[in-house]
Amino acid sequence: MGPKASEHERVTRSRAGKGLSLRAVLPNAITAAALCSGLTSILFAIGNQWPQAVFAMILAGVLDAMDGRIARLLKAQSRFGAELDSLSDSASFGIAPALVLYLWALVDAPRLGWLAALAYAICCALRLARFNAQIDVDDQPHKSAGYLTGVPAPMGAGFAFMPVYLWLATGEAIFREPLLVGPWIILVAILMVSNMATPSWKSLAPSGDFKLAFIALAGLLVGGLLIETWWTLVLIGVVYMALIVWSVTGYAKVKRERRAEVSDDTPETGETAMPPASRKPLAVDEVDAALSGKGDR
Repeated sequence: MGPKASEHERVTRSRAGKGLSLRAVLPNAITAAALCSGLTSILFAIGNQWPQAVFAMILAGVLDAMDGRIARLLKAQSRFGAELDSLSDSASFGIAPALVLYLWALVDAPRLGWLAALAYAICCALRLARFNAQIDVDDQPHKSAGYLTGVPAPMGAGFAFMPVYLWLATGEAIFREPLLVGPWIILVAILMVSNMATPSWKSLAPSGDFKLAFIALAGLLVGGLLIETWWTLVLIGVVYMALIVWSVTGYAKVKRERRAEVSDDTPETGETAMPPASRKPLAVDEVDAALSGKGDR
């Protein structure tokens, strides 16, 4: 058994209580490491070590992406792994970011700040619960079109930290204002539980003409993270926002095509179905007359 590879892939059945196979130990160990990294960001936040808290969260996201890929390579995917991965994501990308952001900025407005943090953590848990409930569902329009439903939990955590990136890059106190951070993380929470189409790895797979450009872009991205970490993270967030718009537009096109196919497959009988004629409601005296007439017969 092992973690799921990604949200658009099918999970295989478990081994009926036979325990973990040896090949499943590695991906599940990486999942546990991602959980530890996400929770450790809270420790850094308590010590006001904000860059370290962000790096711990980023490391958790990297490990979360790795465990699924390794599980797929080892053919160790299962429902157990999906459950473990979701529980880890809920703590690492739901509870931990909420607490870190509360300690970073929202503590200055305790009531509004705590409600915003709760909203984020709850919406992250709801999103993961929705995904688990739909694992065995065949009719998933977004999945069949190559998209995800709502913003994934790791990317949601990255979105939620956007004010932190801007604050670390500029030093401007405005990005630490609770009246800015609170509504922002509530917006991110809504995006996570929304039904909008969002990009998946499958939808972003480059074609043959762009594979070399994609490799070069990946190299530049790593260079940017090493030289200008915070601005590069801001850029990644902005690009992902643009990809969400692209995904929504692309899925709308897919829905139109599906509707056209359904209308084309509808058989033509040559006759137009007439709606049933509407009857005028009877008045009270007319009803009494009709009943009396029946009694006479």
